[in-house]
Amino acid sequence: MVEAFLGKKYKLATSENFDEFMKALGVGLVTRKMGATVSPVISLNKDGDDYVLTSHSTFKNMTSKFKPGIEFDDETADGRKVKSTITFNGNVVTEVQKDANGKVTTLERTFTASDVTIVCKVDDIVCTRVYKVQE
Repeated sequence: MVEAFLGKKYKLATSENFDEFMKALGVGLVTRKMGATVSPVISLNKDGDDYVLTSHSTFKNMTSKFKPGIEFDDETADGRKVKSTITFNGNVVTEVQKDANGKVTTLERTFTASDVTIVCKVDDIVCTRVYKVQE
């Protein structure tokens, strides 16, 4: 269960195919270059009945407050407005984002004691980002 990983901070360590992923989302060159240079720190916390997923970097800070399985309005790091639904399955946190143009993005976060692996998918593009736990 994800409760074991609440409150831990994970910093980006490796990233594969992120530029192609951002291109597929229509992210402009300048934002893609900025996005490629930052190493965000992510965490998952609980606030009452809600969960809070955060990402902090020198580029942008993001906070998503949600209840598992319930769609909510969100904004992506590149500024797109999306409808997101986040579900839990053991230590896997899956987020499905739908934007106004009907583009669907899936972010599958697998939490372990030492890291979080995020597999990002849009169209036929797959990006893998690994975040290592910070002590």
